Amino acid sequence: MRARGLDGRVIETGGNPVVFGERREVRELGDGVLLHDPTDREPFWNRLAGIAWPSAAGAFDHRLAEVLALFASLDRIPHIWPQPGFDEPTDLTERLLAHGFVDLGAGLLMGLDPDAAALEVVADPDVTIERLDGATAQPDEAAEAIRGIAAVLAEAFTIERVQVEAIETDTRAALASASFHAILVRVDGEPASTVRRTTFDGASYLSSIGTRPAFRGRGLGRLVTALAAQDSLAADSRLTYLGVFAENDVARRLYQRLGFVPIGRPGSDLLLTT
Repeated sequence: MRARGLDGRVIETGGNPVVFGERREVRELGDGVLLHDPTDREPFWNRLAGIAWPSAAGAFDHRLAEVLALFASLDRIPHIWPQPGFDEPTDLTERLLAHGFVDLGAGLLMGLDPDAAALEVVADPDVTIERLDGATAQPDEAAEAIRGIAAVLAEAFTIERVQVEAIETDTRAALASASFHAILVRVDGEPASTVRRTTFDGASYLSSIGTRPAFRGRGLGRLVTALAAQDSLAADSRLTYLGVFAENDVARRLYQRLGFVPIGRPGSDLLLTT
């Protein structure tokens, strides 16, 4: 079977799941490509792209219902990432919005250009840096750091308490994978900023980059991103990349100053949250 991949390229899989990394897999559906991680609930790792669905209203609605049932069977939030100029029908985004999907913003991938990288960092004396590594860390020993990471993300992204508990659970589960890495920065012992790095097949994806409001303006976002990128290069990752909302000019400029450059064009990030 043939379908467009997550980056718009045509791939052939013979209809079977393609497993990569330690647990992540790509499922070629014939009219789309599903990226799925059985252990990581983060939407970036559980999304559908490369879509070629029928344009007739009845057939489209039927296919959408099948896809929603698939996400439900995987216990994942329906997440679709349309790519302008590639996916079908051409009004895919508008149709999904009409069916209740929420557009979280145009997502843009940015990759680190090693020749332009400017990753030098200087931490203030009251700043301490903790690293969690799935290859060596034990969940019980890392319990305090896990709580710190969840606390940072809760304030950075205004997350409800029930979701904070889910972040702790997911982070604890992620430690079972050697692909998982995280950095927690503390200021005078208080959790202040964090970043996550997931590495597989020689590529490192940086995510969950956040700083608590009380500690913003100190360059901690730059610090954790630069540290994670340094670790990626030290691990000989052939690609270090991250996602950012296209309209987030502040974050884009920060990443550009570190040496990240855009990869492709922005695409809507659609979640069915209710």
